[in-house]
Amino acid sequence: MAQNSEEQSLLVGLLDPSSQPNQNNTTKKRRYSRCKSAPIAEFTLPKKDGRGILPRSESIFGKFHPSFMKVVIFLSLYLGVGTLCFVLAKNQIKGEKTNGILDAVYFCVVTMTTVGYGDLVPNSTLTKLLACAFVFMGMALVGLILSNAADYLVEKQEVALVKALNMYNNVGEFDILKEIETNKIKYKFLLNLSLLLLLIMAGTIFLTRVENLDIVDAFYCVCSTITTLGYGDKSFSTEMGRIFAVFWILTSTICVAQFFLYLAELYTEHRQNLLVKWVLTRKLTLVDLEAADLDDNGAVGYVLIFFQIEYQNAKTERKNHSFLRHLCELCYPKTLFRHYFL
Repeated sequence: MAQNSEEQSLLVGLLDPSSQPNQNNTTKKRRYSRCKSAPIAEFTLPKKDGRGILPRSESIFGKFHPSFMKVVIFLSLYLGVGTLCFVLAKNQIKGEKTNGILDAVYFCVVTMTTVGYGDLVPNSTLTKLLACAFVFMGMALVGLILSNAADYLVEKQEVALVKALNMYNNVGEFDILKEIETNKIKYKFLLNLSLLLLLIMAGTIFLTRVENLDIVDAFYCVCSTITTLGYGDKSFSTEMGRIFAVFWILTSTICVAQFFLYLAELYTEHRQNLLVKWVLTRKLTLVDLEAADLDDNGAVGYVLIFFQIEYQNAKTERKNHSFLRHLCELCYPKTLFRHYFL
């Protein structure tokens, strides 16, 4: 009878923790510790425009981040200084020439993107040293762009985890935003793919009409250019062609890089969704209960139980009942506590 009374009081205390007596409240000082299986702190995302929308990562070229402004500045300086140097040394560059300034800009772009057609090559000690310096600076600039792209992916992962930790505050809003975010990535990928195909078509048509190449050679030149392969047997040789090439080479090579970035982003987004779903639907295990036993006395306080209920977003009575039933199956397989819920 006494045992049933103790089990009943335990049940009442779990269902209504406010009814538990506050033992030793005046004589002992409460000790606060962090459960090893619990998050370190509660993440709180700032409201956006007062509407409570969680911030989403912007496209890498959709809105200019300060780091990308640096890339634009460095690119402008690279092209400006390179053009000036190679204009002054134009007589020391051999190959198919059209206009001095245009050839200098064209040579800078071909060098920076590592296309290297070979239609313009340095022909003196000075220009060879300049070419060596500018090719390394161009590769460093490309590396800076790629590092910003990597930061972009890492920031998206961090935002996804923070959103997951805030799911219990705004469940419906989170689900809607995740759906929008996933669709947004798909749309960006498809849009970039369409733009890449358009650039390939534009380059092929331009080479056939202006550079008088046949359709196969034109497509071959386009593919070797946008992949920065640059065999050099086919290239832009006319003045109009090099004006087009200055803008087209930069745009197409960046578009190819962004295409693979969005492809990787689409794949990692799928993996992130699987990870978040696993974390938020993971059930309480005996390992979690052992980690929560801070006093090593074989008992776990009620605080952990209700923290887990709130952490798993169990706001409804049905979800609370489901969690408590799982807890009974885990900890009290043969007690009145289990019988009450099952």
